[in-house]
Amino acid sequence: MPGAKVRTEAPHRMPWTVSEQDFTEGCTRCGKCVEACETAIIITGDGGFPEVDFQRGECTFCGVCADACPVPVFVSREQSPWQKVAEIGESCLSFQSTECRSCRDMCEYSAIRFRLQAGNVAQPVLDVDECSGCGACIKPCPVNAITMSDNNN
Repeated sequence: MPGAKVRTEAPHRMPWTVSEQDFTEGCTRCGKCVEACETAIIITGDGGFPEVDFQRGECTFCGVCADACPVPVFVSREQSPWQKVAEIGESCLSFQSTECRSCRDMCEYSAIRFRLQAGNVAQPVLDVDECSGCGACIKPCPVNAITMSDNNN
């Protein structure tokens, strides 16, 4: 279909969800998590399955989506919510010699810092150990240079 957006990455599911296969097998697509999301970042995605859209905002890890779900597709909240971290791409304005620190300003965890560079603008540095994967840095990026990826450390 002309102009159709082709997905190049797997959808981001909500925090504390089971494996992708178990999720798609168990999710009834009832939409209760979409309705319950306090930050409205859970949307109805491909096939009617819920997914997180970080372009809409950040995840606060409130757990309301898991509480609203009538089926067992979430693990205990005593576990880590997920292994996602921000990833800063080459289109970042700072990499293009343009001053911008919007991602750092939104990062509550101080996972994004800027390293001074002689003769150039400061460059972003992501501390993956501090990044919660909340996505707060994604929406304010003026060039959509930040994505979320799985941290497989």
